Amino acid sequence: MNVKSFLDTNIIVYAFGQSFPEKAKIAQRLVTDGAADKQAIISYQVVQEFINVALRGFRLAIVRSDLESFVLAALFPMMAISSSPALMIEALRLHGENQLSWYDALIVAAALQSGCEILYSEDMQHGRRFGDLVIQNPFL
Repeated sequence: MNVKSFLDTNIIVYAFGQSFPEKAKIAQRLVTDGAADKQAIISYQVVQEFINVALRGFRLAIVRSDLESFVLAALFPMMAISSSPALMIEALRLHGENQLSWYDALIVAAALQSGCEILYSEDMQHGRRFGDLVIQNPFL
């Protein structure tokens, strides 16, 4: 990963998933490389959503102690965007102007706020642009 990139929650979830080994491999590379070269960014929202999925046991096979270690070692260092009034206002603007769901608007707003060029996500329209930010589905 040689450009500043934002990782949507689904990328982190696939890194632990066992149902789709090819997607897991790609997601693990994005997380590992992004954390190593400090080019991957996530938001507080991504951490919350990932923990929620992990604790419910949906699509993930991870024990609580490993979850805590992963969050501390991998996710917290990538977490550069916290909730703020400016983020909410930008997300409201994006939601209204681009017909995005509220949570997708928050993700796009966080990626824009952090100056990312790529937003890796399986859930949004591949190739869609928001200024200098482009959505890329890494599993295509």
